[in-house]
Amino acid sequence: MKKIALILLAIVFAFNIQAQLDRSTPPQAGVAPKINIGQAKSFELKNGLKVFVVENHKVPVVSYSLTLDIDPVLEGEKAGYVSMTGELLRAGTSSRSKAELDASIDFIGATLSTYQSGIFARSLKKHSNELLGLMTDVLYNPSFPVEELDKSKKQTLTGLKSQKDNPGAIASNVASVLRYGKDHPYGEVMTEATVEAITIEDCKNFYKTYFRPNVGYLVIVGDITVKEAKKQVKKYFASWEAAEVPAHNYEFPKSYDAPKVAVSNKDASTQSTINLTYAVNLTPGHADEIKAKVMNQVLGGGSFSARLFQNLREDKAFTYGAYSSLKSDELAGRFTASSQVRGSVTDSAFTEILYEMNRMRDELVEKDDLQLVINSMMGQFSRSLEDPQTVARFALNIEKYGLPADYYESYLEKLSAVTPEDVKAMAHKYLTPDKAIILAVGDVSKIKATLKKFSKDGKVDMYDFYGNEVKSMPLPAGLTAKKIIEDYVKALGGADALKGVNDVTMNASMNMQGMTINIDTYQRNPNQLCVETKMNGNIMSKQVCNGEAAKVISPMGEQKLEGELLEKMKYDSYLFPELQYTDLGFTTELVGVEETEGQDAYKVKVISPDGSEKTVFFSRESGLKIKEVTQTPQGNIATLITEYMNVKGIKFPKIMNQSVGPQSFDVIFESIKVNEGIEESIFEI
Repeated sequence: MKKIALILLAIVFAFNIQAQLDRSTPPQAGVAPKINIGQAKSFELKNGLKVFVVENHKVPVVSYSLTLDIDPVLEGEKAGYVSMTGELLRAGTSSRSKAELDASIDFIGATLSTYQSGIFARSLKKHSNELLGLMTDVLYNPSFPVEELDKSKKQTLTGLKSQKDNPGAIASNVASVLRYGKDHPYGEVMTEATVEAITIEDCKNFYKTYFRPNVGYLVIVGDITVKEAKKQVKKYFASWEAAEVPAHNYEFPKSYDAPKVAVSNKDASTQSTINLTYAVNLTPGHADEIKAKVMNQVLGGGSFSARLFQNLREDKAFTYGAYSSLKSDELAGRFTASSQVRGSVTDSAFTEILYEMNRMRDELVEKDDLQLVINSMMGQFSRSLEDPQTVARFALNIEKYGLPADYYESYLEKLSAVTPEDVKAMAHKYLTPDKAIILAVGDVSKIKATLKKFSKDGKVDMYDFYGNEVKSMPLPAGLTAKKIIEDYVKALGGADALKGVNDVTMNASMNMQGMTINIDTYQRNPNQLCVETKMNGNIMSKQVCNGEAAKVISPMGEQKLEGELLEKMKYDSYLFPELQYTDLGFTTELVGVEETEGQDAYKVKVISPDGSEKTVFFSRESGLKIKEVTQTPQGNIATLITEYMNVKGIKFPKIMNQSVGPQSFDVIFESIKVNEGIEESIFEI
């Protein structure tokens, strides 16, 4: 009974307190606390290496982060070699192969990674000396094996293929070129040509020139004392030889006098990736930085309450999310507002972004809205202090950028002091929509004309994946899609030759994640098809169409196709559908001429009777198909034909590259047989 009485008293007390609270008035923000951030101890070796030590004895782990303070290098015709140098540091030393190095690191349960401007390593304290031995072996004695460079180049080239159909990658390249220019290190774009040009000597020269202790910072964090750190650093890093390191100066990128409107094409895309961006002169630790970043958080800094998110997603339903970022940098910072929207609202989305940017410039933000943003940023900052690496990063920034010693200790005070007037002033200074790059990546045939309204002179420039301007080429008078397809049929061998093909058997292979997959394709005129996909001789999947019915066999079981799926399979089963486009009900449209894979190509849109759409590029010179982009519910599939082979007077693809989302793989046809007969049982349903 006594316990029940106490509970009732507690409820009554809580009710009375609740009644006295006025929840219509939010509580006033308290005074920002003065925080005490753990101080990093520092010392310097005779060779110029600066060392920072942050003690943290909660867990028996120590990390060593070596960072080189070097200016970005303009790589020119070998763009990509600097990052490859960073990768190759980890590829073996004069005394250890890559496999031996990996085994030694794994044996002590450590982490060791290298990059273009440093090395990071971490292990249990009891293994720290073994780890430093490995780390300095990598630092002093990298072997730069040619076979590892070849492997890295091959992986990079494969990545470039898949990125060409990635709207985010396209937007990133084009935005970098337009924002900084190709004569600036931030505006360089890797191409197949620059990657192929990289030699092992380029990597060795970069390493010898820039990996020097007098531009280095070694940050040690973890279960270690300053005394222990000094002993280790002197033992392992004192022999590192100092040398003069080149400095590079770059002019700040020139801004545009009016909005620069640009597009880049992603065929058959139903969405547009949009960017409004430009360079900003905002360096780390600048007096404006905290206030400017508060301003950006209000506009579109990642929270659901940010204005861009509320406008484009919640109010207009244009997108799943819209954001902005404001980055400080020693050379050139940047502002970017970005989103992915339906293609049909590309121009409307830009209108709303510009509206919100101008509203930031013209109106004072509400105090309550500002306080929410400040509270959120305070929380993020406070949580970051739980990681000892944060303290180390703060110490490094203070040294590198010449910040006041109490810059981070007084951060919360400076943050809480930001006013609506400060936000408006920062918007006036750093939001410049009248000089912005307005960039959209999508189906240019549908979005280009709608973006002219944002250009002062009505001009919208088009750029390719590498940031090169695509010049529009005039179409020959009277040329039609039908004529281009007729020329394609002639280039393959001629209509009579194609009509004489009764059956084709093709054997191909591709490599996916280190595994070889074989693809056997059987086709018989007019529209019988069987495709078997195998691994190690075992069938992974099988698709069969006998001209009337179709089925798919997979690890999930057997499925007979019906309705639209069946009709699509029938269309896909025709040997040479181009011969019968009109009879089958396909429609074609000549979209234009543009450069594709280094060739001038006619761009033709093909719509099948079921409404599915693909875009096909035909070489202006040879008439052959270069590329095909097919729309599917899972996303676009881009097929690039890089080589043809001649079989009995007819050209067939020999090497194709297919990109599906982020994946890209080569399909190599090892044998093609024409009119040699196919057993009837192959097409049984």
